[in-house]
Amino acid sequence: MKRFSLIAASFIFTAIFTASAFGQAPAASNVRIVVINTAAFDTKEGITKYTSAMNTLEKEFAPAQTELQALATSYQTKVTAFQNEQKNAANSTVPINASSLQAKGEEIKNLELQIKRKQEDGKAKFESRQTAVMGPVLRDIGKAMDEFAKQKGYDLILDATKLEGAGLILAVVPVKVDVTKEFITFYNARPPGTATATNPK
Repeated sequence: MKRFSLIAASFIFTAIFTASAFGQAPAASNVRIVVINTAAFDTKEGITKYTSAMNTLEKEFAPAQTELQALATSYQTKVTAFQNEQKNAANSTVPINASSLQAKGEEIKNLELQIKRKQEDGKAKFESRQTAVMGPVLRDIGKAMDEFAKQKGYDLILDATKLEGAGLILAVVPVKVDVTKEFITFYNARPPGTATATNPK
């Protein structure tokens, strides 16, 4: 299934300030602003701990996703058959079995309700597990990003993905301001942190 198809992951680093940013304000020309594309974390060359956690979450909910897809296929098949039967009945001189047709209509309504309930239940469970599985990893990445900014002397780190989506980036010089690959290398080289996923109960 697609990454976080039940609910989008809430992972946004809009801005991260180093300690120096809260001290004496530096001259405007000395402020170092860079961007990191957080979407790159979940790629083959991305953050291994992040992709591993995502894969764990995805694998855990694969059965539920498969079940919903099967129910949706069954629902569509029943709806199509029901509509065809209605059309045939309207164009036929042979009396239709109204009770049978009504029963099929009720069956479709019940199936639709079942799908909605399973979607709602799945979403609630996913949100809970997302917090347990991804939360520690995201906090660890945030901590590492702060360390990275301080080590490199960056005053401000912006999320390129969010800026582009909002149309706030008009022009950049990628080599100078995009430090995504540099940060990913920095993070993957760090000793294993305390970010651990919680197993489902």
